[in-house]
Parts: sequence; structure tokens; C-alpha cells
Amino acid sequence: MTGTAQTAAAAASAPGGPPGRWEADARARAARLEALLGDPYEPANPHGLRALFDADGRRTPPPDTEALLDEVGWAAEFVPAAYGGRLTRADLLARALRPVFRRDVALGFGHGITSMFAAGAVWAAGDERLRHEVAALLLGGGRATILHHELAHANAILRDEFTARPAPGGGHRLYGRKDVVINASRADAHVVYARTDAARGPRSHSVFLLDPARAAPGTMRHLPRVETSGMRGALFSGLEFEGRAVPGDTLVGGLGDGVALALRTFQVNRSVICGVVTAAADTVLHSAVRAATTGRAGPVARRWHKPLTGVFADLLACDAMATVALRALGLLPGRAHVCAAAVKYVVPDLLREDLEELAAVLGGRGYDLDSPEYGALDKLVRDLPVAGLGHAGTASCQAVIVPQLRTLAETAWFAEEEPPPELFRPGAELPALDFRTLGIAGGGDFMAASLAGSAARLAAGRAVGGQIGALAELAEAFVAELRALRETCRTLPPYGSRGLADPAVCVLSDRYSLLVGAAAVLGVWEGQDGTDPFLADPAWAVLALSRLGARLGVPVPDLPDGCVRQVLDELIRRYRSGLGCDLDATVLAQ
Repeated sequence: MTGTAQTAAAAASAPGGPPGRWEADARARAARLEALLGDPYEPANPHGLRALFDADGRRTPPPDTEALLDEVGWAAEFVPAAYGGRLTRADLLARALRPVFRRDVALGFGHGITSMFAAGAVWAAGDERLRHEVAALLLGGGRATILHHELAHANAILRDEFTARPAPGGGHRLYGRKDVVINASRADAHVVYARTDAARGPRSHSVFLLDPARAAPGTMRHLPRVETSGMRGALFSGLEFEGRAVPGDTLVGGLGDGVALALRTFQVNRSVICGVVTAAADTVLHSAVRAATTGRAGPVARRWHKPLTGVFADLLACDAMATVALRALGLLPGRAHVCAAAVKYVVPDLLREDLEELAAVLGGRGYDLDSPEYGALDKLVRDLPVAGLGHAGTASCQAVIVPQLRTLAETAWFAEEEPPPELFRPGAELPALDFRTLGIAGGGDFMAASLAGSAARLAAGRAVGGQIGALAELAEAFVAELRALRETCRTLPPYGSRGLADPAVCVLSDRYSLLVGAAAVLGVWEGQDGTDPFLADPAWAVLALSRLGARLGVPVPDLPDGCVRQVLDELIRRYRSGLGCDLDATVLAQ
């Protein structure tokens, strides 16, 4: 084991401690990493944006920052505390990852989170031996990568797949080729989703944990590196297998469990991605505020009020959605799958639209990678689709949501009890994330129940007027849309019908997912305890819901007087105080 690996293992050796300490510990780790990474705008900082942009231009990972992450044992964030790591709750995982993603999405994927995607199947279904092996690998500074099965509407990463055929005497032999795999050339473990049954269906694939160093000569070939338009600092190359031996003890779970494992673990991956890429968009918003305020003695020009405050409200909404989905993975693990898919469906669209709005504020400066103060826009526009936030990600979320809509309309909407208030309450103690308990079907719809409950509690506020009145009116508009959606979804063809693939049916995913987003905003606003006066005030929620409502096409009231000004003042305050535009108002390195 190298000195760096020993440091990483030692840093990760302490267990997670009692649940009451989990959140404080995660905040402390995130703050420490933020400080170690330093001022992102300092030109001489080896971990600053200029150094990261330079690495992107060279199409190489940033060596100094990767070494720093190894020294602090960053990979321990992906290992459950029970196996010597730091992973307790999914929402705290996202918080611990944000300092890296705030600076560079490609670094976050290339150096760490891909190992989490790979290890998820082992945490969900691996036996104790496999779990300990993967934990030791990651805590020792090693990397794992995931070799996905092929999905419909696949991008380059999700295209093509492997086949595992039974071998004489037991086990399997692996065949096939994928040209685009992140970290294929430097991974110490391959988690392979391989087809083991030629028939289509839920038992078609299995998962294997393979050590590349144990492949017999001539049975595994590394393919050349692939240049991508986005995440250029991550290392993408291919793998080809030609009869590689796959012993029976490398099987994760049971034969044919691959599709179910993908569905269980993808909900974690989707929610974490949404939680961390929002921090990357936060960096671009800070750049836009800098562009709108630098050199001005007076207030921000009125023409920038709408885009700046609108994007700020969207980022708070995205953070609310991701946080709720992440917390649900521990609190309601058998029921979180639809919520996670809906959040992953909405957040990428909001972020893409937000980047377009910020581009108008930044102008040409946003595409200048020689300028760390402004150039983050260009890099994030390129990185987001490669990070799984493109069309393939949308299609996979539709595949989760659409088959559930008729059942939810018939059995859950306006009939189910609200979720526990701890789902939305900041600082609430929650159970640890346990991949083994994650469900993939059924479980009702706690977000629809929460939306209806929030609207009922706010109903009396319509007579009050002002921001509370607007919030009540918006809540009722979303509930009315849920009623209309229920009537439409009750007429859908049954599960398994080809009619569910009709584009008109798939559009229902848009409507439903925006309702989940509205429920998250209302729930987070209601869950405030007054510690943060801005979040306890309805202004941000009114603006966020107005933007969601406009996208959905529901009636949106005029914004109350002072609403935009209040949100703008908070945005400028956070910018000048070095605070993030998230629900935590994270203290940023200066």
C-alpha cells in the first residue's frame, strides 16, 4: 500500500459515530475540504479554477487536486460506516461531495463518484466477502468503475454491452466491447452488468465484480482513449472481453438480478448527481452576480433582476428536490424510487435553462476559460450532458415514472397519508442509507400526499394576500393540476402495454415530475424552524413555484410587491459574504 493510500485508509478508519453526530461530522468534513481546496479564483491556487480549466484544456485529470483528494481519503465517503468508511446518509454524502463538484464536475466523476456508482451494487446485494473487498479497495486508494448494460436512447457511455455465457465446469466467460467507459484504464475493479439471458425481460442481466489484474492474457483488451466534448479531464476509454473467465464467486447477488440491482442503485445515483451538480451551477451564478455588480457603484441593473433572482430561486428549488429525494432514500427506502426519478427528470432541465439565462448576463466572458472568474459557464455547459443529465437520463427516468402513473392515480393520489415531517425538517436525525432496503416498485406516492397537505394548510392564507396569499394560490394551482393528472392517468393502458411508449403518454412524466418539484419546495419551506430568516420567509418559495408553474402551464399569480427585491438582496448578500446559493448557505473558500 502506498503512503497516500495509507493516509486515506487511516483517515477513513473511524466509524460514522452515533446518528446525532452524522450531520455535524459531514458539515465539518465539507468545510475542511472547502478550505483545503482554497480560493477557486486565486490564479496561483493549484486547486483553483484556472488550474482546473488548464487541465481540462490538456484533457488530463488535475494531478495536484487528485493527490489532495487521496490524502484526505475522499473515497471513504463512498464506503458505508459499517465497513470503515464515512457513508451514513445519502444527503450527507452529497454535502461532502459538493466542494469538489462546485469546482469541477469532471474531477468529481473521474476521481470519485464513479466508484460509488460501481460499488452500489455490492452494497445492495454483495455478500460479506465482496463488501469487505470493495471497502478495502476504496479505503486503500483504489478505484472501481461501472460497465453499464445498454439502455434505450443510450448515449456513448450507455451504448453496447457485454454477454456472459456459461462456461464448462462452472462460472461464465465474458464477451463484448464498450468503447466509452470512465476510468477503464486505471480502475482496480470492474463492476460489470452483463447479459446472461438472451430473452428480454427483468432477469436478462447479472452483475459481476472483476479484478482486471486477474484476467488471463488475451481475454481482456484495453481500447484507445476516447475524446469527449465534455468532462474532458476525465479519462474515457474502452474495454473488450474475449472469453474472459468469470468465476462463480464474482457474482453480485443472484443470477439474473442485474436489472433489479440497476433500478435499486440508480435511484441513489440519480439523487446524488442532482445534489452535486446544483453546486456546480452555483459557481456560474456567482460569476453572473460578479459580472452584474463589478464596476457599478449603484444597484444591479434592472434588466438582470429577473435572470439572477430566477436562477437563484431555481437553485434553491433544485436543492430542495435533491435533498428530499436523498433523505427519502434513508427514511422511506422502499418508496423513494419514483421520487428519485422525478427529481432527476426535473433538475437537469432547470439547470440547462438556468445556464441559458446566465449566459445572457455573462455574455462572451462566460466562455473564456482563461478567466476563472467567469469561464465556469462554458465548462459546465459541456460537462452536464456527459454527467448523465442528457437525453438518455431523461428516457431512463420516464421508464420508471410512466408505468407507475395509472396505479398511483387509482390508489395513491388524495388517498395516502403525508410522509413524516423529518423528511423536510433541517437537522432532523434520519436512518442511515442501506442499499439492501431500497425498493423498485409500489410504495405509493408520499410527495403527492405532501403537496395536498401543504395546500390544505395554506388555504386560509389566500385571504391574507401578499406573499402568503400568493403561496397559497400557487399551492392550490398545483393541487388542481394533480387532480387533472389523476383523471388523465386513470385512462392509461395497463402496465406492459405498448401504449405506454406513446409520446403523448411520456409527456405526462413532465407534468408529474414538476408536481413533485413543487411538493419539495413547499415541504422544505414548511419545514423551516426560523433559524434562517430568508428561507423561513415565503419570497423564495413564491418565486420558485411561480417558475415551476409557468413551465407546467398552471395559473400563476403576479409576484407580490417586494418579492424579487427580497430575493435579489439575499443573493447579493450571499455573494458578498462568500456564501453558497444552496439551502445551507454554505461558507465558501475565499
